Amino acid sequence: MAQTVSETQPTAVVKEPETISGGHLVAKALKAEGIDVIFTLCGGHIIDIYDGCVDEGIAVVDVRHEQVAAHAADGYARVTGKPGCAVVTAGPGTTDAVTGVANAFRAESPMLLIGGQGALNQHKMGSLQDLPHVDMMTPITKFAATVPHTARAADMVSMAFRECYNGAPGPSFLEIPRDILDNSVPVESATVPEAGHYRASTKSIGDPASVEALADLLARAEKPVVLLGSQVWTSRGSDAAIDFVRTLDIPAFMNGSARGTLPPGDPHHFHLSRRYGFNNADLILIVGTPFDFRMGYGRRLPKSATVVQIDLDYRTVGKNRDIDLGLVGDPGAILAAVTQASSGRLQKTDRKGWFAELRAEEDAAYQKRLPRQLSDANPIHPLRLAHEINEFLTEDSIYIGDGGDIVTFSGGVVQPKSPGHWMDPGPLGTLGVGIPFVLAAKYARPDKEVVALFGDGAFSLTGWDFETLVRYKLPFVGVVGNNSSMNQIRYGQEAKYGKDRGRIGNTLGDVKYDEFARMLGGYGEEVRDPADIGPALLRARESGLPSLINVWVDPDAYAPGTMNQTMYK
Repeated sequence: MAQTVSETQPTAVVKEPETISGGHLVAKALKAEGIDVIFTLCGGHIIDIYDGCVDEGIAVVDVRHEQVAAHAADGYARVTGKPGCAVVTAGPGTTDAVTGVANAFRAESPMLLIGGQGALNQHKMGSLQDLPHVDMMTPITKFAATVPHTARAADMVSMAFRECYNGAPGPSFLEIPRDILDNSVPVESATVPEAGHYRASTKSIGDPASVEALADLLARAEKPVVLLGSQVWTSRGSDAAIDFVRTLDIPAFMNGSARGTLPPGDPHHFHLSRRYGFNNADLILIVGTPFDFRMGYGRRLPKSATVVQIDLDYRTVGKNRDIDLGLVGDPGAILAAVTQASSGRLQKTDRKGWFAELRAEEDAAYQKRLPRQLSDANPIHPLRLAHEINEFLTEDSIYIGDGGDIVTFSGGVVQPKSPGHWMDPGPLGTLGVGIPFVLAAKYARPDKEVVALFGDGAFSLTGWDFETLVRYKLPFVGVVGNNSSMNQIRYGQEAKYGKDRGRIGNTLGDVKYDEFARMLGGYGEEVRDPADIGPALLRARESGLPSLINVWVDPDAYAPGTMNQTMYK
């Protein structure tokens, strides 16, 4: 009996091309960028990203509010020097994250927010949680776009990260429609950029001639000062800044994230004499700080001084105030280049008198404040609370400030002892960053102690994610300066409208935050006597738990910055 062809030859097996989903492509791109954790609140639009992250070994940290996720991504970038990432669902998930993105934008913090979106095949049909996210995010990001095709998912994630570092760093936003994430494409049709091969170095010194010009100015200056701003830490230029200050023998002030560049007690470290230093200097070098409200829009710098500005962003240099020399580039790289250029022309001017003049002013300001800083008054003076926290910090303590008046008090007293150990909202002045920053800092650096000071109003905004810290077993020492008020607003309100209207819209209940902490599984303690602050902080440290020490402070004590209303001038 004759055999048929089918009986004599095996049937050819057609191998289907290997495919990959959009969510898995996103995860691969995150992995290539070095992302090891995403902060998120779940939603049906985005769950394929979670599946991809599990396969790529990226941790998924889930929080209770999308604002917390965005702030945590911002905080993670500040602590690690790598970009942070938050993933939220469409509609209210994305709008809840807007404040965190805006805060990162003003603070020049690199992070990527990924938001969900309705399926493309439901475009303009009124799908669940459909909003024009890209239109809303464009003014507060360096890059905002929609991923148009599954094959482009990884490529556009990498593009967004690249734009985070265009000039001064900042946030990017990508919305990814649900069908783009869920659909699969052949692996060979998708582009996954190779780690380290899709971004250029941003460590530029700018114009070499300007570096030489600055070296000449510094060599001739008799009374120079330098203000080291947040970009010094953002660019990881702390070592270069320290070498610059010590080699060229220049008194240094620090603000924002640059606090801690020089430790307290360093002969080049100055803090309380900044106004005097600016008013009497012949050369003022501003590094990585814009002439915004914190600098009186440049008006606090005298016209008699030579003013030089270094910044990552060309648009910032010379904005709001004329300058004598501007350098655009990486602050750390520029300071290192200036130090090297100065090696053959180090100043012969004896600056001992200038240092002594500033130190005398510094000591006088400290002595004037000291009685309030050591006050035994009850209710507790906020300066005493700040003093006790400062005494409590170690070289490994990351300090986080979240609040208005209470954190303004602490800014004059609390001095971190190492670079990168100070965190505050930045120039947007956003309340509620505290718990998310704690989450990011402790997750990223479990070897570090995290100490956070909250105003009672600020803590209330994102405080429920204290439970997230308990759930992830992330201990920290938290302090609530509790005056049952939004005091920074209350002072100006009373001054403008009288005491009979001073309590409208700014008074809070007497909340026992220590009980709140214990309810959620943490450590809590109440303090009413200033002598009990230090021992309570030690017990919180020893508890090994997320903690809140509820300290009742004087509601009628106001920080000098609040009384001068400097934030509005």
